[in-house]
Amino acid sequence: MPLYKYDSFNRRGGRVTGTIDAVSLHAAKEILQGQGLMPVNIKEITAGSAAAGGFSLKMLFERPIEVKVVVLFTKQLAVLLRAGIPLLQALELLIEQFEGRFNRLLIRVRDGVKSGEPFAKELSKYPKVFSNVYVQLVRAGEASGNLDSILESLTDYLERAEETRKKVKKAMSQPIMMLSFAGLVVVGLLTVLVPRLQDMFKRMKTDLPVPTKILVALSNLLVHHFLEIAGGLLLIVVLFTYWKSTKSGAYKFDEILLKFPVTAYFSRTKAIVQFSKTLGMLINSGVNLAEALDIVCNIVENRVLVQKLRDARDKIIKEGKIAKYLKQTGIFPSIASYMISTGEESGKLGAMLLTVGHDYDVELKELTDGLTAKIGPIMTVVMGLIVGFIIMSIFLPVLKMGDITNL
Repeated sequence: MPLYKYDSFNRRGGRVTGTIDAVSLHAAKEILQGQGLMPVNIKEITAGSAAAGGFSLKMLFERPIEVKVVVLFTKQLAVLLRAGIPLLQALELLIEQFEGRFNRLLIRVRDGVKSGEPFAKELSKYPKVFSNVYVQLVRAGEASGNLDSILESLTDYLERAEETRKKVKKAMSQPIMMLSFAGLVVVGLLTVLVPRLQDMFKRMKTDLPVPTKILVALSNLLVHHFLEIAGGLLLIVVLFTYWKSTKSGAYKFDEILLKFPVTAYFSRTKAIVQFSKTLGMLINSGVNLAEALDIVCNIVENRVLVQKLRDARDKIIKEGKIAKYLKQTGIFPSIASYMISTGEESGKLGAMLLTVGHDYDVELKELTDGLTAKIGPIMTVVMGLIVGFIIMSIFLPVLKMGDITNL
């Protein structure tokens, strides 16, 4: 059945736009009039049009689909389903609320659902937008008939994950900005100020202090070999990026992260949060344990920890004892293992896993906030030492010359 895009006005004079399925242009007009709308423009969406997924110049400037858009869609869909609106009708309503890439995506999902395909299967066609966890939870919701409740839980899960991601990004952005600023200041001093002072140093006809010699050598190296240095640094970045993109390189890099106390703590705690929250939500949603463990192992970021969890997964499936084998991984602290064991014994494993995930998520946020607060003063001291060394190196020859003159 053809899909038509329309512009119309309602009885109150408000403009209404959207899409509608109809056998013909005339039929689409009659349907809209039956809904109390006065069509102004109706146009069939062809296979090559932008709305149907084809290419247009406008699409070049469209923003990619952000997490907040997916969160809003999930939240609104949960509300509509909770109000008793059928899934297909809810998707029809939501198509009109979004624009650009996500609007076209929803049209394709709606068409798939209308043709009889499961909602989760249609979402699985877009893994960059809807994660494996998202799809599996929707599949569990469809099977159990509790899709609205699961979407509400999924909304909370996505919001918390995005909040954590933004906090980590914010914590990392401040030191990077300060280091970049410090680097620009140092490069400016070495390439502009120091070369102009070298003639003055030569006229002094005296041995320069060691700090000044180091400064002059660094300045000459940077001025005369700038392209080589820049090219070398760029090559190092490219080679490191390539190495880290390989399977062995990524695994080795994750191993290195686990050897430093701070990065090791962050990696382990983040793995606990991702594992516990996701597994708890999947179990509560009715996903079987083996499938849930497969999904969870695929979302933990550190590959070394993933391997340990996969080894534990095989033992858990054979014997059914989660807490015992999670503790053997060395990832979960004793208190976390004890809480999970309590959940197993009481029949509330899902709820206890969510509690563990929440507690360690709070701990991770507190540590991130604490480090963010400390990084600022530390970077200020580092910048002060660097600039102070440069200034001292510049003025030492002047002071030394003054002492000689006084003699």
